[in-house]
Amino acid sequence: MSKAELGGRFTFPGASLTIQRIGYGAMQLAGPGVWGPPKDLDGAIAVLREAIAAGVNHIDTSDYYGPHITNQIIRQALYPYPAGLVIVTKLGGRRPPDKSWQVAISPEELIAAVHDNLRNLGLDALDIVNYRVMGVGNAPEDRSIAEQVTVLADLRRKGLIRHIGVSNVTAAQVAEAQSITDIVCVQNHYNLAYRADGALIDNLARQGIAYVPFFPLGGFTPLQSSTLSDVAGRLGATPMQVALAWLLHRSPNILLIPGTSSVAHLRENLAAGQLTLSPETLAELDGIAPVAEEH
Repeated sequence: MSKAELGGRFTFPGASLTIQRIGYGAMQLAGPGVWGPPKDLDGAIAVLREAIAAGVNHIDTSDYYGPHITNQIIRQALYPYPAGLVIVTKLGGRRPPDKSWQVAISPEELIAAVHDNLRNLGLDALDIVNYRVMGVGNAPEDRSIAEQVTVLADLRRKGLIRHIGVSNVTAAQVAEAQSITDIVCVQNHYNLAYRADGALIDNLARQGIAYVPFFPLGGFTPLQSSTLSDVAGRLGATPMQVALAWLLHRSPNILLIPGTSSVAHLRENLAAGQLTLSPETLAELDGIAPVAEEH
């Protein structure tokens, strides 16, 4: 698969990191509920190696997936890492023994999380670290993130982090983070049916900053739409491929990190980069979500 077929390339602002726009999200490599080891470790390793073989050079992960398990699998499958591979991780949460998702945002917790990621990935420095604002569900909570971003900026000065991003944030929180340090990416909830971040995406695009939608296919409840299915049928594609292709067409700063634990599903996701959507088809898909949500 060529570089163009993976959605083209994107270079993070102020960085020497250039990646393919279709990457891979590693959350599903862990066991059920993103907890513990997978039932099929060999299968998980095969997915990662297939992604790299297909040209993927952007992997999204976190040490609280598992916890620790996903990063350990990435290291087992890919270390020593191929040249040009960008591993993006995130901080802000922890997984206690009851398998819940808890906030972990004190300076001490953030520093410990950076060292956990470094150790389990086998790295001396992390390419990009997103500070993830943990809230109720996937809705951003508009509170100050200055203390947490300042901690990451200090770790960057110490050489443990190369670049910083933010996740599950409002436009105001992005601006607050940018007043403290350079921000290279924003990772928020956005897909064909949920478009609350339209204005933010356009603003980031003007700055050359990456926007990475999590749950690009709707999360654990896949997107359902008769329009999406109709378009997919006409194009000889799956609805999920069309949903990913729509995101690539939406803005050139959008990067995709669809996750899967299946090699066949991985190949299907990557093939979305080969789909061309006409203006008429894009307009049809745009009508799936209310126009008001875009603004």
